[in-house]
Amino acid sequence: MTLAIRRLKACVAVIGGGPAGLAAAVAARNAGCGDVLLIERDRILGGILNQCIHDGFGLHTFGEALSGPEYAGRYISMFRERNIRSLEDTIVLSLAPASEGGLEILASSRAGLVAIDANAVILAMGCRERPRGAISIPGDRPSGVYTAGAAQNLVNLENIQIGKRVCILGSGDIGLIMARRMTLEGASVESVFEILPYSSGLPRNIQQCLNDYNIPLFLSTTVTKIHGRGRLEGVSVAQVGADRSPVPETERYVPCDTLLLSVGLIPENELSRMCGVEIDPVTSGAVVDDTFMTSVPGVFACGNVLHVHDLVDWVSVEAAQAGAFAAAYAAGSAPEAGIPVKPGDGVRYTLPQRVSGARDCTISLRVGAPWRDRSIVVRTPGSASEERRIIKRTKMVRLHPAEMIRVDLKAADFAGASGLEVCVE
Repeated sequence: MTLAIRRLKACVAVIGGGPAGLAAAVAARNAGCGDVLLIERDRILGGILNQCIHDGFGLHTFGEALSGPEYAGRYISMFRERNIRSLEDTIVLSLAPASEGGLEILASSRAGLVAIDANAVILAMGCRERPRGAISIPGDRPSGVYTAGAAQNLVNLENIQIGKRVCILGSGDIGLIMARRMTLEGASVESVFEILPYSSGLPRNIQQCLNDYNIPLFLSTTVTKIHGRGRLEGVSVAQVGADRSPVPETERYVPCDTLLLSVGLIPENELSRMCGVEIDPVTSGAVVDDTFMTSVPGVFACGNVLHVHDLVDWVSVEAAQAGAFAAAYAAGSAPEAGIPVKPGDGVRYTLPQRVSGARDCTISLRVGAPWRDRSIVVRTPGSASEERRIIKRTKMVRLHPAEMIRVDLKAADFAGASGLEVCVE
């Protein structure tokens, strides 16, 4: 039996209906692309924001503190006002360059298979949480062990009380926010344990979610074993040394019925790899230029599928740029040669990894450790044929790996350079 496939066309197709996908679709339409199609695997748009009922979103974008659903609602309204097509409850199965040019998406919906021919595709699939299996915590396999995001979904959207006595491993922002949320739901949050010697969450969340509720944070500490057959009964924790290995004589037992894991996020790049997109080993996202185009012509990436952001506002800003550039590409704009951008001393990664020199741009970066009173320096790398020169120096009172740093560059300052290096001095 031959399976019928419905065929659609789009100048720009956006995969993902969260904050990045919505902002990219709106920007592509604003840039003059009259044929934009957004594909979302959930039955509603908004992505992860739908379960983030706390406020603090939108301070940069809208100048006010919004909850996650309110922030998403603003973009959904803009999306609907522009009559942009969308396919909800539809899962993308594959993405590949088409033999006759352009790109082909194969997706599955309740109505059957859909093949979409597109001139440009924007990847905006977001990220997923790192589960217990990824960090190999030994011990039993009882109920009561959740990723922080899964717990947030159950509590905020399903109205399910998941536990009464809670420990949290990892001080990422979702874990910190859930420490406060569980407290407000009547649970006792025993402690937050962080394997690093510093918190991996934003300072404002440390203050508002832990300090304001007298929840202790133990740094350089990790969970060494999970106890309980049916339901979680407790965890063993220990301090770790410089090599992050547990120090045996420091191990202790903490009774609890719930363990939340906030141990990192992984960009959802299975489709990207399937299409042949080059992946950065540090960000686990695509390698892109300053138009957010990947190594595959016509494929753009933005949001948390590109690199994990600390603020949704920056997701929207970057996605809007990606949407505008994708619309230009779909209309016939040609790719440009790139100047490589590399992380130097003290910098964990830089993005984009290539800049054209034809336009002003913004470099996003994260540092490798906390510092105070340092400078972010952008310079040419220097070589036998090119003298090293400083493009920009930005003095910073405080640097922290949890906070993404953005550095604006003028094209005139680096045009003609053989490369750029970003470092901490």
